[in-house]
Amino acid sequence: MNESQNHAPAILSDWARLATDIQRWGQELGFQKLGISDTQLDDAETHLLNWLQEGRHGRMDYMRKHGTKRSRPAELEPGTASVISARLDYLPPNSADPEAILADPEKAYISRYALGRDYHKVLRNRMQKLATRIEQAIGPFGYRVFTDSAPVMEKALAEKAGLGWIGKHTNLLAEQTGSWFFLGEIYTDLPLPASLPANTTATNHCGTCTVCIDVCPTRAIVAPYQVDARLCISYLTIELRESIPVELRPLIGNRIYGCDDCQLVCPWNRFAQSTPETDFLPRRALDDISLLKLFSWSEEEFLKRTEGSPIRRIGYACWLRNIAVALGNAPANAKIRDALMAKQQHSSELVREHVYWALDNSTR
Repeated sequence: MNESQNHAPAILSDWARLATDIQRWGQELGFQKLGISDTQLDDAETHLLNWLQEGRHGRMDYMRKHGTKRSRPAELEPGTASVISARLDYLPPNSADPEAILADPEKAYISRYALGRDYHKVLRNRMQKLATRIEQAIGPFGYRVFTDSAPVMEKALAEKAGLGWIGKHTNLLAEQTGSWFFLGEIYTDLPLPASLPANTTATNHCGTCTVCIDVCPTRAIVAPYQVDARLCISYLTIELRESIPVELRPLIGNRIYGCDDCQLVCPWNRFAQSTPETDFLPRRALDDISLLKLFSWSEEEFLKRTEGSPIRRIGYACWLRNIAVALGNAPANAKIRDALMAKQQHSSELVREHVYWALDNSTR
């Protein structure tokens, strides 16, 4: 946490006014909504520890390693007294219809959040600008900016700050907005007043709806508000660096990087607004591109064409692994078979295994 010997906020008396100013500055910076919360996450911590105990984090060992730092902000950043949470919409306007892409087995489906520039960079820079604006107004203070970059329970904090509620698919939802947005946080030592009354969170409006549970291709939403990451396509195609379980491969379809199915069917996303952020516009026509085109990329092309994109983080081998599975799920034809056969001797054992599976699956 950034600190200063001269803690200027100690002389500030009107914390409520500062909180109002922060809301205004956030809107001026382009955030769709901001909120402030305290650091008490007892219920979220219980949910997290139970999830870890059941092994539903899969190979994401870092989730267990960080322990309670994730649910106790002051353990991660000593001195944290309040948290500023912010929302930035990312749904790109005028992009290819995601339903149409999913319905075409020869096209590649990439999660909408990954079509443009890496959100970590965009949102972190924006959050830092907000922190700097606060510093300009009150002087040096202790803070640290986060954007999905450390053990932070961003959805639980955003819910406490009034930005929305955690839906049955475990994504954050907001009225008149849906769920197509990123979240960022500023941990601060300022005793800012919370946006919602103590011991309350945003009202849950999921009601009896279960469409997100019903549509999940791999049944990863094992119960309302409970996701088993080991079954989730986003985990399988992004977080998992090993072989994708054979029984799950046919269920992945043409999803090569993430999955949006639970968001696509959510009734609240009928109200979603397109983002005004040009950084989130699709690059390299990734919203409407063939599997074969992407499978033909060399490693050098992959690195060049995913520069500045969150996709690069999975690496070239996992990229080919994912596309091989999708090609194995597509109706067999000569072009697909030739492309797969050309990768049979790939240097990566991981790639070869999934190519062999795809070739075998395409002949059934």
